[in-house]
Amino acid sequence: MAIATINPATGETVKTYDEMSEADVERCLAAAAAAYASYRLTSFEERAGWMRRAAAILDDEQDQVAAMMTTEMGKTLAAARQEVAKCATACRYYAEHTAGFLADEPADAGAVGAEGAYVSYQPIGPVLAIMPWNFPLWQAMRFAAPALMAGNVGLLKHASNVPQSALYMQDLFARAGFPAGTFQTLLVGSARVEAILRDKRVMAATLTGSGPAGQSVAAIAGSEIKKVVLELGGSDPFIVMPSADLQAAAQVAAFARCINNGQSCIAAKRFIVHDAVYDEFERLFVEQMSAKVVGDPMAESTDIGPLSSEQQRDDVEKLVADAVAKGAKALCGGAAPDGPGFYYPPTVLAGITPDMRVHLEEVFGPVATLYRVPDIDAAIELANGTEFGLGANAWTSDEAERARLTRDLVAGMVFINGNVTSYPQLPFGGVKTSGFGRELFTQGIREFCNIKSVWIGG
Repeated sequence: MAIATINPATGETVKTYDEMSEADVERCLAAAAAAYASYRLTSFEERAGWMRRAAAILDDEQDQVAAMMTTEMGKTLAAARQEVAKCATACRYYAEHTAGFLADEPADAGAVGAEGAYVSYQPIGPVLAIMPWNFPLWQAMRFAAPALMAGNVGLLKHASNVPQSALYMQDLFARAGFPAGTFQTLLVGSARVEAILRDKRVMAATLTGSGPAGQSVAAIAGSEIKKVVLELGGSDPFIVMPSADLQAAAQVAAFARCINNGQSCIAAKRFIVHDAVYDEFERLFVEQMSAKVVGDPMAESTDIGPLSSEQQRDDVEKLVADAVAKGAKALCGGAAPDGPGFYYPPTVLAGITPDMRVHLEEVFGPVATLYRVPDIDAAIELANGTEFGLGANAWTSDEAERARLTRDLVAGMVFINGNVTSYPQLPFGGVKTSGFGRELFTQGIREFCNIKSVWIGG
């Protein structure tokens, strides 16, 4: 895949980039290793100052950065502005809290026959981040802010269709005052990842992306005995029980399915509704989905812009066509509009059966599948009947049901009466084929630390 910005609203190639040479990559790896040798010795206070400066730059440049992301991958301008603001929030959050997250933890010295004993969290070195296009700034930032605050250095291999966003990340940290080589973007294709990951100067990797990409990176890292964190696909359930506020549930359901033009790993995708309220929820949900405005992502009135690429739109079309051919009914949407750009309308499919591809595969576009179930047992069984285990939504006012759903839904994140969201203040990640390890919060920042036991005798 060429490294290029292709505007998905028009299909126009805006700018192309040359891939880095082997010599270029070698210079970056050498710079990362050299930077780490001294950067690891900087204080939390120094790093926090630079990180706060990065946040201030993001605040100042929010509009132009948002327009860049919208041009590269098609998210609405309003959503892009929110993404920039979220990145600034993350920078400030880790600037404020990292010293506490990574403070030495005292241990029971007497129990181990020591005069003193504690656990220390220390950086491990250069970390390779392999990031996707759907949240081009946030996905990279949720790695970068904690990793840099922990004293690691970053090497970013971003998706090939968001090169401007990738280069902006490098420029941002440089202008914020981080030492040279602390965060670098590698403009390379996927075929170059293995050699970089196997390089002795790269100590670990994190990947957000597809299952096959995750399998490949995990296999390479495993063969090199290197730590890896994987955040892969998801097919999040959205369970609606009789005690739910149906109007609120339908409104959030439509938002959750269509966020980022439907291209989010943690978007609600499978809507599992109790028989007692199914008909009413279906009516409200289809009403909400049908009301979404599809159009120019730069326009303030637009709810949903184009999908990121022609291939992305074609993949969604094929999944919907397969379902309809096998008996599913499109209650709204169901066909791409004529004209330029890679648009696809909000679509609700009912009558889903196990032989349809949409029943098992992740749909990366604004397409929802509706299911009717008789009780909470059936809802949980259907929700868990997938290879994925990233997030799960459940709507109920019943305390016993909340406890049961929280306990029994097999997912890395369960949100009750709300849509799954990544917050700097909560760990993020999944189970099963949705990956392993965590990003964000205390658990995430410690993933790329050497958790060192220290024993001191008399």
